Amino acid sequence: MTDHHKFRYLLPPGNNFAFVAKFKIWIVISILLMTGSVASLFINKSIRGEYMNWTIDFKGGTEIQYAFKNKQTHESVKIDPARVRDALVKAGEEGFDVSEIDWNDTDEKTGRDQHIEGMIVRTPRFSAIKPEVEAKAADAFRKKFADREISRATWSGDRLFVRSRKVITNQEAKDVFAASGLELKPWTKEDTQRYAQPDEGTGDYNAAFAMWGVDRQFQQLLEKQLDNTEVIVAQSYGVGAKAGDKLRDDAAKSIIYSIFLIMLYLAFRFDVRYAPGAAFATIHDAIMVIGVFSVTWTEVSLTSVAGLLTVMGYSVNDTVIVFDRIRENQAKLKDKKIERIIDISINEMLVRTILTSSTVFATTLIMNIFGTGLVKNFAFAMNVGVIVGTYSSIFLASPIFLWVSRKWYSGPPKVRDYKQHAIQAEE
Repeated sequence: MTDHHKFRYLLPPGNNFAFVAKFKIWIVISILLMTGSVASLFINKSIRGEYMNWTIDFKGGTEIQYAFKNKQTHESVKIDPARVRDALVKAGEEGFDVSEIDWNDTDEKTGRDQHIEGMIVRTPRFSAIKPEVEAKAADAFRKKFADREISRATWSGDRLFVRSRKVITNQEAKDVFAASGLELKPWTKEDTQRYAQPDEGTGDYNAAFAMWGVDRQFQQLLEKQLDNTEVIVAQSYGVGAKAGDKLRDDAAKSIIYSIFLIMLYLAFRFDVRYAPGAAFATIHDAIMVIGVFSVTWTEVSLTSVAGLLTVMGYSVNDTVIVFDRIRENQAKLKDKKIERIIDISINEMLVRTILTSSTVFATTLIMNIFGTGLVKNFAFAMNVGVIVGTYSSIFLASPIFLWVSRKWYSGPPKVRDYKQHAIQAEE
């Protein structure tokens, strides 16, 4: 009788692939690939000056928040992020990121509350002001206000931070900066009140004088590209390199902690034999994803770290399912060797693993192809992670479990059993 349902099977029922026989080969290949991934980091450092292509999340830069309004009606308008990205690319900007944001604000002209749909632009550029211009402006500022007893006047990005014994207003400083070719931003009411109050401990006045810099350049650039649209700088601030270093350290810690917790979970969920295999597979996945980002010089952001952690969770889930089937078969197939049990278990789960991984890969591939910005960055990490995660669950986690079982759980107990049987037979 003809089997009319044969076309439904991805693989024929009863498939019997010999996975255990090839475990050593896959382990060697995996170690070589991991070594190459780590080596690529040092190659990047020697050639490009950085281990990876860090975004401003990790190396610092400027974050600018823009609002968009119609020039005639002054009503808030929504702008497609792709248009903002295209405008910045045409201007030769690199390493930036664009994402949408919305908030509620009060219109200064009408006094009405309105919902604003704006944009956040992150750029690795700290300042639009050249160092020689900064030095000239700072010297002129000190000379002009020598009677205010200035103890500090230092630049950070586009801001001059000043400490003095007597108050200096924004209006007084405007002409000094203008003489150096710089345009001073007006203070808000909150700024004016804050900078007019001396420090309670020292009695000094601390003020920050912000220049129009990268935010104004981008504002003018966007207004040229966006017809009939008024671009407003809602907020602008710099992300320091020290903050980026801390975020980088925290990201590394989160990966290490997750691996430790995965081992702890598996030790309680199954037993200690399963934990090393899952941990090694997880470390392999993390290194391989990092290696692909390194080799392709793809931008690494906090979203990339989120993608990496998601990959690790996906890989562990796949590994747990394989381990669960191995444990079930150990109880059912007591007459078979552990090697044969592992082969049977992986073959039984193979179709399920392929279908699940293919579905996740196809979804994230679409996001990678048609997505932009942070979405594309996350999807790329998932694309790579699904491949290496599926591979590690089959070819890495299981052989490590087999090795641990052979070395610490199969040898000595059997020897003791044989000796015991021999003693009983003699008696």
